[in-house]
Amino acid sequence: MPIYKQVADMVRDQIERGELGAGDPVPSEAGLEKRYDIARTTARRVARELRDRGLAYTVQGEGTFVGQPGTPRSPGRTPIYQRIAAEVVDRIQRGEIAPNRAIPGEKAMMRQYGVAKVTARQAVARLRELGWVFTVPYRGTYVTDPEKWPIKQGS
Repeated sequence: MPIYKQVADMVRDQIERGELGAGDPVPSEAGLEKRYDIARTTARRVARELRDRGLAYTVQGEGTFVGQPGTPRSPGRTPIYQRIAAEVVDRIQRGEIAPNRAIPGEKAMMRQYGVAKVTARQAVARLRELGWVFTVPYRGTYVTDPEKWPIKQGS
């Protein structure tokens, strides 16, 4: 039996035992990679297999969740790209990333958080929307001047 089907069976078992309930996130591709020592493409096939079996649905940039499309997600689950953006804001506010200095790039975010490129891009887009950073094409994304921040440092 292909490895992706074996891993999908293990996730199905977690659902059947109640370890994962309706609306709960299925382990991310990065989480599946690490836990089962599989390739990213295999992890993607696990999610597709779970969807094909009607056990899960995927929201692009947010993850795969237990249940049918439209099943309400578990309360308190913030999309990963928003959590990444919040962590970068925290680093900016603490002074770890100074104004006019580059924030971690997409590849660094992908490695650090174990996310796909689209998720890293969503995190950067969120930071831009909120006014924490600006992007210089082909150069990088940098912290804006403190007077342009959505809230004042230390508030």
